Amino acid sequence: MKKVVAAVAVLALLLVTVVAVGMVVVESLGADDDGQDGADRVVRTPSASPEPSVTAPPEPELERFYSQSIEWAPCRSNDSHDCAGLEVPVDYRDPAGETFELALLRVPAGGKPVGSLVVNPGGPGAPGTTYAAAGGLVFRRPLLERFDIVGFDPRGTGSSSPVDCFSDAELDDYVALDPEPDTAAEEQQVIRSVEEFGEGCAENTGELLAHVTTIETARDMDVLRAALGEEQLTYLGASYGTQLGATYAELFPERVGRFVLDGAVDVSLDFRTKALEQAAGFETALRAYVQHCLDSTDRCFLGDSVEEGLERISDFLDQVDAEPLKAGDRELRVGNAFYGIVTPLYSRDSWFFLSTALTSAFDGNGAALMQLSDYYASRGSDGYENNSMEAIYAINCLDDPSAIPASEVPDEFAAFEKASPTFGRVFAWGLMGCSGIQVESTEEPLEIRGEGAAPILVLGTTRDPATPMKWAVALADQLESAVLVRRDGDGHTAYNSGNECIDSLVEDYLIEGTVPDNPTSC
Repeated sequence: MKKVVAAVAVLALLLVTVVAVGMVVVESLGADDDGQDGADRVVRTPSASPEPSVTAPPEPELERFYSQSIEWAPCRSNDSHDCAGLEVPVDYRDPAGETFELALLRVPAGGKPVGSLVVNPGGPGAPGTTYAAAGGLVFRRPLLERFDIVGFDPRGTGSSSPVDCFSDAELDDYVALDPEPDTAAEEQQVIRSVEEFGEGCAENTGELLAHVTTIETARDMDVLRAALGEEQLTYLGASYGTQLGATYAELFPERVGRFVLDGAVDVSLDFRTKALEQAAGFETALRAYVQHCLDSTDRCFLGDSVEEGLERISDFLDQVDAEPLKAGDRELRVGNAFYGIVTPLYSRDSWFFLSTALTSAFDGNGAALMQLSDYYASRGSDGYENNSMEAIYAINCLDDPSAIPASEVPDEFAAFEKASPTFGRVFAWGLMGCSGIQVESTEEPLEIRGEGAAPILVLGTTRDPATPMKWAVALADQLESAVLVRRDGDGHTAYNSGNECIDSLVEDYLIEGTVPDNPTSC
């Protein structure tokens, strides 16, 4: 996965959950003027307590968390969905200490449910409640009919005690920074931004900032499993959600039920290698996009060859760096332009919007490209809709605080430009992003094998820009019980991407427990 760090960010492993970028609004939990979440404002109806065998905690000190029953009540924003909260400790080493509530959202099964399907969209930092609420777009009817879809905002994200680092105005400047600084002044601006970001997170967030690791979120998932009354967890995780699922499988292998890890992350890689391979993934996706333009029109607006198209895009970014474009009442700067270009690469269905936005931007209007950048950053017309841009920094940098000083970044240019002539230097600058982190994780790194877990389906897509196919191959090799499923196609993640072979395999596995005998290609 990658780290979003200042505007020199390596990109999020965020699953784009709409068919066409920016064309749908999904539900949030809603808030009153006092900012309190809808789950805290409704009258709740207690649910039945889970069986004792289901709620047995890994340590006796955690029993009060594991013995909770979820008190679902209709969400204020959509009474066909249920909302609730779940209490978990800030620090699992100190269960008698401070606690907070995870925000939960359930979409009840349309038919007779076989159980709960817990879902995570990736990021890290994306709210799982919004993902579950968008279930009609994300999941096909067989899953919606047979499962209660349950999403949760991981600790530090969404409505679960969110990490806070910058004001909206500061975050606007952060996103717009040049991700490939080419002057001494721009370099200093990026260095200051990285430092100020880390300082802001520490000042504004408090004790939880040191406890938003993937390991601790995986522990939260087991408390959620117990509260749902499930002997084993049924789970579908996309993108970074595969790292979360694999971590759960290492910590609680006996509690793994039917697991689908889609758009898999190679959890064994160091930060530099991940960034290098993801740079190559986005270059592959960009080339596929330009080739599609050449193949589908009499005259592609980008040029007469793939190389011409790539050069046209690079030249455009240089032009915006020198002279930002008007974007309504805002200004499209080069950081916004970068995010506006890479965001539609997550989904082949969004390439049309990229072409429309680039055509308009080439004519001097940056509004459409700004809309795509805003979509990536979860920015609405009235400000940021969630804290995903801040949470991703905190989670990634706690999981792996590796960073190099700015003075060493140019030493990486040759390797990164070889991987991605278009975006290589952006990813190289991302290597310094965690240098601003102010806290350290108390968790020891895990070697993830998941020994003793039930079969786990690991999905990869051949031209996935964010999580390259080789990562799925690697994760399937690392997990003892994994079965690899390969999708030949473009875009990020495999399920519900128009491939009936993939969709049937996933649904038959989750609903019926049917496991492919061997690695499968679709």
